[in-house]
Amino acid sequence: MIKIYHNPRCSKSREVLNILESGEEPLEIIKYLDSPLNADQLSELLDKLEMRPKELLRKNEPIWKEKYKGRELSDKQIIAAMIEHPKLIERPIVVKGNKAIVARPTERVLTFI
Repeated sequence: MIKIYHNPRCSKSREVLNILESGEEPLEIIKYLDSPLNADQLSELLDKLEMRPKELLRKNEPIWKEKYKGRELSDKQIIAAMIEHPKLIERPIVVKGNKAIVARPTERVLTFI
């Protein structure tokens, strides 16, 4: 099964979802803004992405600039910020088995699936 962490308002996320829906594999759509991840789920996702929390951050989001920019934050604090403000999580994230990618550019998903 393929999972997509999806934000319907994001054009890149919608593009990747369209690609995945045209495939034949079962698909689980997780609207992470509606059902935010907890610390364990986000940590597991980061492991699958092989990324550190700061690599998954959307640093241009207003909430990041207003509350966190310029502060020295630990990985745990960054994860807490992403849990409190899910918009800070880069998207779309596609998971297949024990691996995951941030599908930017959207074409990355084609080689991943």
